[in-house]
Amino acid sequence: MAQGEIAVEALDEAGAREELERLARILLEANDAYHGRDDPKLTDADYDRLKRRNAEIEARFPGLKREDSPSERVGAEPALGFRKISHTVPLLSLENLFSESEVFDFDKRIKKYLNIQANKNIEYVADPKIDGLSVSVRYEYGKLKHAATRGDRRVGEDITENAKTIAEIPQSIPSKLSVLEVRGEVYMRKTDFAALNERGVEERQASFANPRNAAAGSLRQINPAITAKRPLKFFAYALGEVHGLTVETQSELLIWLKSLGFVTNELFRKCCGPDDLISYYKELEEQRSTLDYDIDGIVYKVDDLALQRRLGFRSTTPRWAIAHKFPAELAWTRLEAIEIQVGRTGALSPVARLTPVTVGGVVVSNATLHNEDYIAGRDSRGEPIRGGRDIREGDWVQVYRAGDVIPKIADVDLSKRPEGSEPYAFPEVCPECGSDAIREEGDSVRRCSGGMSCPAQAVEKLKHFVSRAAFDIEGLGSKQVEQFYRDGWIREPVDIFELRERYGQGGRQLKNREGWGEKSAQNLFAAIDERRRIPLGRLIFALGIRHVGEVNANLLARHYGTWAAFDAAMREAAPMEGAAWDELNGIDGIGQVLAQSLVATVNQDAERASIERLLAHLEVEEAARPQTDGSPVAGKTVVFTGSLERMTRAEAKARAEALGAKVSGSVSAKTDIVVAGPGAGSKEKKARELGLEIMDEDAWLALVGEG
Repeated sequence: MAQGEIAVEALDEAGAREELERLARILLEANDAYHGRDDPKLTDADYDRLKRRNAEIEARFPGLKREDSPSERVGAEPALGFRKISHTVPLLSLENLFSESEVFDFDKRIKKYLNIQANKNIEYVADPKIDGLSVSVRYEYGKLKHAATRGDRRVGEDITENAKTIAEIPQSIPSKLSVLEVRGEVYMRKTDFAALNERGVEERQASFANPRNAAAGSLRQINPAITAKRPLKFFAYALGEVHGLTVETQSELLIWLKSLGFVTNELFRKCCGPDDLISYYKELEEQRSTLDYDIDGIVYKVDDLALQRRLGFRSTTPRWAIAHKFPAELAWTRLEAIEIQVGRTGALSPVARLTPVTVGGVVVSNATLHNEDYIAGRDSRGEPIRGGRDIREGDWVQVYRAGDVIPKIADVDLSKRPEGSEPYAFPEVCPECGSDAIREEGDSVRRCSGGMSCPAQAVEKLKHFVSRAAFDIEGLGSKQVEQFYRDGWIREPVDIFELRERYGQGGRQLKNREGWGEKSAQNLFAAIDERRRIPLGRLIFALGIRHVGEVNANLLARHYGTWAAFDAAMREAAPMEGAAWDELNGIDGIGQVLAQSLVATVNQDAERASIERLLAHLEVEEAARPQTDGSPVAGKTVVFTGSLERMTRAEAKARAEALGAKVSGSVSAKTDIVVAGPGAGSKEKKARELGLEIMDEDAWLALVGEG
């Protein structure tokens, strides 16, 4: 944990909710900066620390996991100017760890998932994690078909012509496989990077900040002739889609790829167990500065490909691989001012404005201060942090880049505190609208009570509504939303869909506004019209209901299927008791806090009226169903209880969901099947009382064709 950072175990539920909301917001910006603009505002180590903290909070408060959680996101959408290519096998990222104890935890998780005895060693392959740009190269019958960037993990940018300029990406290979997707990292060596920047100085061109930026910027050129002039390299390390693969281990795969003409990293090593992995990590960490390419950690992969297939994937990361990252950095600077920002839920968030300082290769001028307790030098339980030292304007502070776009204040140097400085007085009224800022009992955050009458909350809700994971309306970004709100053109979501009617003709027309014209106005109206048909999950997320993130919105959409079913269930659950309420709380991943917020919001008169006004302009798509090919459990609600002996609970759940079943954590009259293992208790008893179908693990496996 970073010095001065509030420990995850010290967070209460309210504090955890606010932290997850903050993390989701800043990580989306970080993703766009890194993957979409090749202009990262933080190092990989910093970004990973943020994702790690998010994951720790989600593990402690699983019911608070948001749909727009960073744990559910990889990369960014493909940039304009490039044709899009869909990855038949998603190009995922890796989960990260930072300590030796976590290496042992990773090993234990794998053994537990696979039911392997604790005293048995698993063989791994470890190799350097290259700090470059992930690329997938597809071959058909030995000929290069196309190459694509990671993109948003499912759809990438077509950089085929650019990839052909890289000597280490062969245009033909001695393989007759009908499909072979080779995945790896495009990078630039340090010596080549230095020479490129020197040449840029001579030619009066802008310099690149680091080799990763140089590699990404060079690869994503519209003109391949520019890419051809850049000294790009490629390390191959994995496969995507492949037909007819015969190798059985990751280590054999690397040797095979080399035999096809690819360059693989010669520093890879087979390791037996976590102790061997840690030994390799320390050895490579010492060599890091001597390498002619940047690495930011070590990747550990289960060597046996059959075990990799059994372990499978989470939504954004494989279970069988992980990255052991190198540590982040600290720096000291002056805190010039403390400013308050108001979010879409009314939270008053303090931000430190700093004298700019470079931390880990990135210039930092802002830092989060969490809440008023953190400024006062205590955690959410009232326990002292930083030795009880408060934070004041004018203080000399230590900045810790722990993965945030907005880093943290780790410590305060009281010896440099200006004479006459006063403790910071946290506002008790909203700085945006003047409404009372109330801090409820048990909540670490003070909130504006103004609701949608508060301009800051209204604008932030509208920004959320048009954000990428919500309605994603091209041409209607944050700046446009702010301007339209200030001018009274947009006050609630329905106003967006009435823009053409109200401002497409007549006196006040959009095309006559400064910065707009006939074409840009028509483009915006067309983009809005394209979003009149919207998937159910996106709609639920776009409503901006507190605690309902992107993941949970899609989970709710898959469970209820249609808006009509969802809306009817929320109405029926309004008393927060009864069958509909039990069903909502029984959805695996939906906690009581989220359920309460969801039901209360949807049934609030003003909110419901706003939603109904919006729905009059929309066609809501039914949620997509899994491709289950006649699965006997498709659409059925399944509950697992007791111990499973032939597979772990996680493996059973993942398999059931892949077959189209809904896995619930509680038994109700709407449950179809209860799989009861040894030690099943109250859930099995309730299932018998309700007359539900109950089967043991063997019967379940036989039903799904795995007996």
